Amino acid sequence: MAVTREDFEAAIAEYWGAKDAQNSSSQVRGRVGAGTAGAVRGGKHFDVIAELIAKFFLDAGYPESSVRITKSQGMELPGYYRPQKQWDVVIAHGDTLVAAFEMKALGGPSFGNNYNNRIEEALGSAVDLRRAALAEIYPGEKPWLGYFFIMEDHEKSRTPVRLAPKAPIPSESVWHNTSYQERFAIFCRRLVEENLYDSVCYVTSSKENPYPREPVEALDWAHFSAGVNARISYLRDLGFPG
Repeated sequence: MAVTREDFEAAIAEYWGAKDAQNSSSQVRGRVGAGTAGAVRGGKHFDVIAELIAKFFLDAGYPESSVRITKSQGMELPGYYRPQKQWDVVIAHGDTLVAAFEMKALGGPSFGNNYNNRIEEALGSAVDLRRAALAEIYPGEKPWLGYFFIMEDHEKSRTPVRLAPKAPIPSESVWHNTSYQERFAIFCRRLVEENLYDSVCYVTSSKENPYPREPVEALDWAHFSAGVNARISYLRDLGFPG
């Protein structure tokens, strides 16, 4: 069965620990594959999201040995500015990096503490790997990168954040009077526009209301899953995973 919108909603609910979600994440795990699903990462929040992403590729015929979602399987990929970096989901088949995914979140109560860290992590990971690909460190087909981000929907993430008043050079007007939710929407759009990531899913949600809200249509689950499926279809026409 294909990955569905219901699977996505159930995974987001499970991320927040909503064990009684109508569409339990166990339904997703049951369709991922015994070997992969059995290697979950110690109950971490993003396990079920990793399993959901893995399902796209397992359903497309990729062997479990090519679909990596745990540290024990080996998640490190070569960079250009550093020897290796650990990604969150890696699909590698033969000499081709079929796809690699970063999965991150930002939550309260102090959103400002980790906001810049999340920006720098996403940029650093993509730039490093893209440059490595240009240096022909990845010998197969051009690598494909995905980014999945959950912003906690909270009063503090919805409230406009002041810019530094004494900055010597002013910021773009697009950043004025924006909240952390709005800032991350701008950031994620630019990740795709600049071809740093091929597909991005940006979701706001909370434990109190786990139903995923997708502030930007181009960054919603439908576009994200379409991008993943397009990558699978593209490589299928080239004989993958044969």
